[in-house]
Amino acid sequence: MFLQENNVEKAILVGCQLQENDDRFTYSMAELDSLVATAQGKTIATLSQKLDRSHPATYIGKGKLEELQQLETELEADLIIINDELTPSQLRNLQNSLKGRVLDRTQLILDIFAQRARSREGKLQVEYAQLQYLLPRLAGQGTALSRLGGGIGTRGPGETQLETDRRHIRRRINEIKKQLQLVVEQRERYRERRKRNKAFQIAIVGYTNAGKSTLFNRLSTAESLEENQLFATLDPMTRKLVLPSGYSTIITDTVGFIQDLPTSLIAAFRSTLEEVKGADLLLHVVDSSNPDYTNHEKTVQRLLKELEMDQLPQLTVYNKADETHSDFVPSSGEYIIMSAFDENDRNHLKKKIEDMAVLSMHYYQVVIPSNEGRLLSVLKNDTILRELIFLEEDQAYKCKGYVHKDHPVMGSLKLFEL
Repeated sequence: MFLQENNVEKAILVGCQLQENDDRFTYSMAELDSLVATAQGKTIATLSQKLDRSHPATYIGKGKLEELQQLETELEADLIIINDELTPSQLRNLQNSLKGRVLDRTQLILDIFAQRARSREGKLQVEYAQLQYLLPRLAGQGTALSRLGGGIGTRGPGETQLETDRRHIRRRINEIKKQLQLVVEQRERYRERRKRNKAFQIAIVGYTNAGKSTLFNRLSTAESLEENQLFATLDPMTRKLVLPSGYSTIITDTVGFIQDLPTSLIAAFRSTLEEVKGADLLLHVVDSSNPDYTNHEKTVQRLLKELEMDQLPQLTVYNKADETHSDFVPSSGEYIIMSAFDENDRNHLKKKIEDMAVLSMHYYQVVIPSNEGRLLSVLKNDTILRELIFLEEDQAYKCKGYVHKDHPVMGSLKLFEL
């Protein structure tokens, strides 16, 4: 349920700087502010404290908590949002000490996901993650869970009433698991079909708001949601991408990654990210205009490793080349610096994708009789055709190119090899 503009919820952001460098902490707090804006809230104040470790009972120290209580009263804040995941006892103690609702970073991200989920699978995955988060934190939640969602952090899946009974929640978690398993099996069938056809699969991954959907739309002429907001895309979308040679590939847009992404969300969206696991090439999109771009890259690589996808071939796409940050230096490995809005840059990217696809393919050189029209059509669409010459004397076509090693057409090509 979106709040009216004149009734935007006011939030105080609270963060602990734990042996981090100042820039790193500043970016993290700025990102929390962006998350609040994405959730339709407004930041009215920020409070931070340097500590060796967060206070086990109240996250921040006693003096800072008193300062926060005064600030909350003065500014009439609706929400206190913590820049970390709180333990159940920290959440309970803070809630007892403050008047406004206390949320942590995880709850805020879950709330945004609850807003953004469109497909049945997306909604189920968000509900699953929310219930997993909620289960150990039921004690001390008061009446907040026994009413309809009406603001940031209370938006539930479908905005239905969340029972506080643990057995009910466990039962619901089991139901969702079963329903998600059916979706996973359905996805697996689609993937098997694509594997049989041996389409070359490309997956776009990257930090949230790096420009993945913008690039996806302009490469594939699709209509994925484009917004200058965190987590604009939640449900994966797959489209056809035709490379310069005429070779047809499959490209998938995925949910954006973020530092400190809740573990429950990684688990919940694992089935969605299975799309990435079957990819032949990952396009890792990085916002080169963001001062924290190196940390964004590391976050994505860490999550890919966690999802056992770090061994897949990767092409790093440094997006927003027209706004590149002054300290920007590309990392090692295969990369391209471009703007998703520039047609020449996109054509250069397609050429680069084609060159990388060739590296994992089988080279063929054949002469196909002119009456084999269907086979010639398959070569044009399903292989990277580098040469097509009509031999008038033989009434045949000399073809050179590259084909996926397991493509069904390999058997036919062996009959006409030179």
